[in-house]
Amino acid sequence: MIDWQSFTPISLVGGLVIGAAASMLLLGIGRIAGVSGITASVVRIKNVEAWQVLFLLGLIVSPLIYQLIAPLPTIEVTSSVPLLIIAGLLVGVGTQLGSGCTSGHGICGLARFSKRSLIAVITFMATGIITVTLFQQVFRLI
Repeated sequence: MIDWQSFTPISLVGGLVIGAAASMLLLGIGRIAGVSGITASVVRIKNVEAWQVLFLLGLIVSPLIYQLIAPLPTIEVTSSVPLLIIAGLLVGVGTQLGSGCTSGHGICGLARFSKRSLIAVITFMATGIITVTLFQQVFRLI
């Protein structure tokens, strides 16, 4: 169920900031803001560039800065920790198989009219919908 009351003007601002950051990265240095690829490069400590570290640092620091202005939303985790770990690992495997993540394909790829990204996003969405439906309705795990 979607909590429509949680959507506020700040949600719109967040989307605009993500779009602006992805655009600045592409227009500024010609790189795609694919978070999984950036993270993989930094974690592997292979050919790490300063902008990659700064990009990831920005993802960590920005909520802390936001918290100075307004309280962060309360997060309630209702799934089991092992299920969350398995889900995270599957997302990691999926980003490697799909040559990118939702930010790389969904935000940057679709904005560049990439057919490959369109297929990837359709696959992400369909797989997500099927998985949630199976786990909620069939397996009753979520």
